[in-house]
Amino acid sequence: MTDDTAPPTDIALVTGARGGVGRALVARLRARGVRVAAVGRDAASLAEVDADAHIETDVTTPEGAATAFAECRAALGAAPALLAHAVGSTLITPLHRTKTDEARDVMRVNLESSLWILHAWLDATGKAPGAAVFASSVVARIGVANHEVIAAAKGGVEALVRSAAATYAARGIRVNAVAPGMTDTPLTAGMLAAPMLRESAEKQYPLGGVQSADDVAAVMDWLLSPEASRITGQVIPVDGGFTTIRPMVR
Repeated sequence: MTDDTAPPTDIALVTGARGGVGRALVARLRARGVRVAAVGRDAASLAEVDADAHIETDVTTPEGAATAFAECRAALGAAPALLAHAVGSTLITPLHRTKTDEARDVMRVNLESSLWILHAWLDATGKAPGAAVFASSVVARIGVANHEVIAAAKGGVEALVRSAAATYAARGIRVNAVAPGMTDTPLTAGMLAAPMLRESAEKQYPLGGVQSADDVAAVMDWLLSPEASRITGQVIPVDGGFTTIRPMVR
């Protein structure tokens, strides 16, 4: 985008849109009148997401990220003023057992994709204001055993959010993140399938239970809304108190 014309605030681009949180966020945004370009790597499953545009591309590369915004403009008529980056993966294994390719893939999916999508969004929107929200994790905020690689990747996302928020505040751009705890999504289905495992996970959280994808999407939606117009450079835990308080032992 070569001029200073602000993109419409009723257009959002959501990456990872076919995942649990991404899909819930698309629904919330559309419910309040925002047109949504849903982005994912698999066209067939992406087509199941109720969105205004469906964009198949891999945002873990600079070229793929740029394609997302070019296709959003073609489909909806403008670049999105709102960006939600819900792409992510996890790896639960101690560092000494982590293979090099596994670690690189976690960095690519979680951290590199965040860099490239933010870079492409800033380029697409020119000097216009906007709001972006990213997905971190509680493991970047408190030490959790066997999460070294994903913690490093998400810690990088949080550092990116703070730095970008500082750099682009003068342009009226807000950049924030959420840091969910264990969330009931397709990504964690295997870990929560057994009743014993679910019960064990639920006991870690002072508020009890694990959050739903919509619990996380609700906070992301708020951070993209006018109601959060004074919030930037923040990472908001959505974790039932996991990172700051401890449940009462009974």
